[in-house]
Amino acid sequence: MSLRTKAALLTAASLSVLALGACGSTPGDSAAQEEQSVLATLVSDAKGSLQKVMDSATKAETVSMKMNGKGEGETFQGEGVLDYGKDPKAEFTMQSGGETIKMLLLGPVMYIEVPEAERAEMQGKRWMKMDLSAAGDQAGAAFTKQLDDIDPVKQVKTLLAADQVTVVGEETIDGVKTVHYTVTIPLATHLEQIDADLRAITEKELTKQGVKDIKTDIWVDQKYQPRRVHVVMGTGTDVTVDYTDYGKPVNVQAPPAAEVFDLAEMLEGLKTGG
Repeated sequence: MSLRTKAALLTAASLSVLALGACGSTPGDSAAQEEQSVLATLVSDAKGSLQKVMDSATKAETVSMKMNGKGEGETFQGEGVLDYGKDPKAEFTMQSGGETIKMLLLGPVMYIEVPEAERAEMQGKRWMKMDLSAAGDQAGAAFTKQLDDIDPVKQVKTLLAADQVTVVGEETIDGVKTVHYTVTIPLATHLEQIDADLRAITEKELTKQGVKDIKTDIWVDQKYQPRRVHVVMGTGTDVTVDYTDYGKPVNVQAPPAAEVFDLAEMLEGLKTGG
């Protein structure tokens, strides 16, 4: 399998789609009482609580995550950090099909680490650069969809857009008490949450995959923070993301220019015989 094919598969997999320690208080102290009060509010006032969750996640702007699932026919797992603020950036390590690939995202530019055994073919370059904004509308839509699928704010927004959210109840995630919400929305409602200039492209792709509705489950802790998100789109995409470390600084920088080759330039060179 070529490097380009591997990169495409892992990128598609990541498209498809924060850990705080458990409180050490005892049931009788004020901290435990406050926690239980928040959990009760999360159950009794889903809409109001989810608005607080979105506000909390929006303010944080950064998060660490672990993910697993399937997308575009590939199963995958990975972990990384995401800055979903004004200038989005991310760093992920993904495993799929026995391959491990590190990816960096800075705005619309993606860097994919070339496996050491294949660097000789790339004149020793360590990183492949893909400028998605210059690759056409479809690539731009794919980039936006990738961030949406892992952005906790966008996932909470999906629940708020639904007419009715079901409260499943209290559940414990990695030792932390949470409240579990679930909602299934039609494709049309999902598309309303996407920027208008990318909506048609996204609709075409999801329709092609046979997606008619999207099921989203979110687990929220007593700090009004999403702890886990599970998204299912049709039969092809099934992704679970666990979140930790909201608000922790994220430092993602572009690799040194000397270690980078541009995929677009390489392909152009192949076309012209360079």
